[in-house]
Amino acid sequence: MSLAGFEPEETETVVIGDVAELAADTEPPHGVTIRETTARKDFERIAHMESEVWGKDWSWLAEDLASRRATSPGDVVVLIAEADGKVVSAAWLVGMPGTEFGGLWGGSTRQQWRGRGIYRALVTRRAQIALGRGMKYLVVDASADSRPILQRLGFQKVTTTTPWVWSPRV
Repeated sequence: MSLAGFEPEETETVVIGDVAELAADTEPPHGVTIRETTARKDFERIAHMESEVWGKDWSWLAEDLASRRATSPGDVVVLIAEADGKVVSAAWLVGMPGTEFGGLWGGSTRQQWRGRGIYRALVTRRAQIALGRGMKYLVVDASADSRPILQRLGFQKVTTTTPWVWSPRV
């Protein structure tokens, strides 16, 4: 269904979690390291990984992350998970100034690395960072894949949302 050039995407579940409860120590699986990055080259590596995970061009993400970091360096934290020098997952925390909330974005993991606790470790690391910055809650527009994991970690479902993407007619 299209409305005035807008197309619906998959419905997402909005979940909210208490930062203090989510910030427990969780280590990534053996052989995986998680680190914060501000490097454009890493943003490009993340975009390449996202393109592979989703099967479409996500090259725009490198510029998006670089722009977010440049305009709000204190509000955006990008994490990269690597194994054997390869990006296996990535995620970012976006602070919401003037509120007690932080948003969790990203969290894509390469198919062969799923089910090992990397996503959980990225959620925990972002919760630890959020706690250190005085945030009380984390919010996620969760996909059907992420929602059960997030709910097991302690996030509570509050509503659903359907993103609509506008594609102008040329």
